[in-house]
Amino acid sequence: MADSAADMIVTDPFQLFAEWMSEAARSEIDDASAMSLATVGEGGMPSVRIVLLKGVDRRGFVFYTNLNSRKGRQLRANPKAALCFHWKSVARQVRIEGSVELISDAEADTYYASRPRGSRIGAWASMQSEPLESREVLERQVAETDARFPGETVPRPPFWSGFRVVPERIEFWRDGAYRLHDRIEYLRDGDGWSHRRLYP
Repeated sequence: MADSAADMIVTDPFQLFAEWMSEAARSEIDDASAMSLATVGEGGMPSVRIVLLKGVDRRGFVFYTNLNSRKGRQLRANPKAALCFHWKSVARQVRIEGSVELISDAEADTYYASRPRGSRIGAWASMQSEPLESREVLERQVAETDARFPGETVPRPPFWSGFRVVPERIEFWRDGAYRLHDRIEYLRDGDGWSHRRLYP
């Protein structure tokens, strides 16, 4: 793990993110791809939950969900979001803020087809975020969906897809002694990025 502040100054924050994610993946106890996703609902009320990063490139950070879920509805009504990765094992955070867009059908189809069959069945059976009478109701819906799609072919539901957070701001945070943390903020600047150091 690098220990100088200078190594956080780069021209491409996506490259730095890839390096940090790779280091976290080797040491994080559970899943380095887990990230907090913050959205805004009606009346400006914020909402946050943990989701998994399923793709990243220079276009942005991708995760998947039921489009009718609470986060899906909020993101379509107000297409802006914030993400936060916290890797306790390496004492680092990455904070991301930006606009949100739906990914293409082709991207969603490709990822959906890569999921285990049980996860594909679950996507059909769960009315995500809606009130559920009992666990038995959910299990019955899973069984009915399983019978509806025998074999390995389970098409992607029309209400299930992915969102891409297109970052305008990416902050890299690294723990420092006596709370004198390193913080470097990258801001989108045309086709590139500018950066500045922040007080801890």
